[in-house]
Amino acid sequence: MTATPEAEVARFRQLFARLEDEIARVIVGQRGAVRGVLAALAAGGHVLLEGVPGLGKTSLVRALARVTSLELKRIQFTPDLMPADITGTTVLVEKAGGGHSLEFERGPVFAHLVLADEINRATPKTQSALLEAMQEHSVTHAGVERALPEPFTVLATQNPLEMEGTYALPEAQLDRFLFKLEVELPELEDLVAIATRTTGELAAPPAQVATPEHVAWMRRVVRAMPVAPHVLRYAARIVLASHAAGAQAPPSVARFVRHGASPRGLQALLLGAKVGALVDGRYAASCSDVRRVAHPALRHRLLFNFEGQAEGVTPDAVIDELLARVPESE
Repeated sequence: MTATPEAEVARFRQLFARLEDEIARVIVGQRGAVRGVLAALAAGGHVLLEGVPGLGKTSLVRALARVTSLELKRIQFTPDLMPADITGTTVLVEKAGGGHSLEFERGPVFAHLVLADEINRATPKTQSALLEAMQEHSVTHAGVERALPEPFTVLATQNPLEMEGTYALPEAQLDRFLFKLEVELPELEDLVAIATRTTGELAAPPAQVATPEHVAWMRRVVRAMPVAPHVLRYAARIVLASHAAGAQAPPSVARFVRHGASPRGLQALLLGAKVGALVDGRYAASCSDVRRVAHPALRHRLLFNFEGQAEGVTPDAVIDELLARVPESE
């Protein structure tokens, strides 16, 4: 018997809340980052986590892997890391009965969750090793395409302050991240709670409340959610307005933005809006759901010109103006 849409929404909301609560047992505060990572996982997208060291980015990913029972592999990106260190390579294997054979040895990218730690420390050649994996969920080696385990998600971290010895992510790779989440410094009470938890007795790890099959089910529910035409067109007009040539482009875009969001930005807006509606217990995304995810969905997709960089314009400020200028109705 097929479950009704109402039952699916209720089940999705309950599971999402349980995942949030379990992660909160080890991650103090950072509610926005926790919800953003879970939303991206449910939507089937990748996440770029930006924040200074020590804010719990790696701990958040590890907690996510534990509560969902997903296999986690961590890759520490360094300047000497090679593409084969990520995707895998061919090795010479000695057979039991004598002789040798060439076999493919899988790299750490073959996992449900891949933590790309300090991704901007690797060279562009190595960074590009993730492009096919992030887009196609597969790796091609020696002309053979090998599928990655599903569900598959890349969670990358980078330090916004450290510039020496780093390589900026290319636009093509940035565009493949569903969300860019900024991990902020905790407030006073959260800092006190963190110190209390981490300097006293070790707390129990979070419980495993979901399986890979649950995650795959959540992704199917998100994909099945309908989007009303006026909501879709509203999101599309926001994307068009992020380009200087757009009809509704605000002054800040026309002056500072060299290139706006791509169609993947529209996909991120809609998928994020769907998850937001489901978490609220609704089976239809609204324009307000689109606005709620506009910053994480678009902030890494706005490329500034020289004037914008010199003026120190931030993507979030431009997105604020976009949301203020683009009306819900045409």
